[in-house]
Amino acid sequence: MLRSAPHDKTAGWHARSICVVPSKSELLGKRLVRILFIGDIFGRPGRNIVRAHLAALVEQHKINLIIANGENAAAGFGITPALVEEFFDLGIHVITTGNHIWDKREIMEYFASANGTGPARRVLRPANYPAGLPGWGFYQGRTPEEVPYAVINLQGRVFMSSNDDPFRVADKLLTEIKAKVIIVDLHAEATSEKIAMGWYLDGRVTALIGTHTHVPTADERILPQGTAYMTDVGMTGPYDGVIGVRKEQIISRFLNNLPARFEAATGDVKLCAVVIECDDSTGRATSIQRLMVDEAARAS
Repeated sequence: MLRSAPHDKTAGWHARSICVVPSKSELLGKRLVRILFIGDIFGRPGRNIVRAHLAALVEQHKINLIIANGENAAAGFGITPALVEEFFDLGIHVITTGNHIWDKREIMEYFASANGTGPARRVLRPANYPAGLPGWGFYQGRTPEEVPYAVINLQGRVFMSSNDDPFRVADKLLTEIKAKVIIVDLHAEATSEKIAMGWYLDGRVTALIGTHTHVPTADERILPQGTAYMTDVGMTGPYDGVIGVRKEQIISRFLNNLPARFEAATGDVKLCAVVIECDDSTGRATSIQRLMVDEAARAS
């Protein structure tokens, strides 16, 4: 049975949830895992709103696992080792990325220094990048409650750089992963590619969450075989701009087509995320809730 929760605008919070309501017998002997997936954190405004509201979100939604896309954390372009450590200090467990992962060269050295262990192992770049590049495309770990989980990072190919086929790379990784709780970040431009991947992985992963466009979609749902899906979780950052960048700079670029240095916008900051609830024994999602937290919202 599917149930939709009402839209809530209390104190600057906006939320909508889709859930599968299980029977009492289905709940017996099972643990529910609650996962917070935070959309592309853009620059200082995005980092600040995460710092201000993450603890309250974790407490309110009883979160067990926190995943965030951090590829735009450094002024909108890339991520640095210092910002990685900042996110981990806030309690984020795994950081996913996308096409901006190499914008800050020091992240390559950070990957190399890890040698497959340590905090850097929890920073992902798309798994379907060419073989031999620094970093890793998936991570397997355990929640604080000792529930095994895996996070896969993939990048689309439509309107983006040509990389290996994300569909077949997902197939390969799923043969290696033993955990039942599996979250996939598909960093892609085309909605069709994301939707197709959702159907392709339905029943094989807990959730397929899209990132990259910085525009949240309103299509969160539980697919028939138990995979939570959303085309794009949206951006955590300034909406008084054009996908995070100062609007004057983007408008000027469209008008004169001259190269320019882009800077992060600063106003109308929002935190966009989804909360996914799943059964730890099967990995099947039982609910998905879309969140948008305004900058002025109460943190408690």
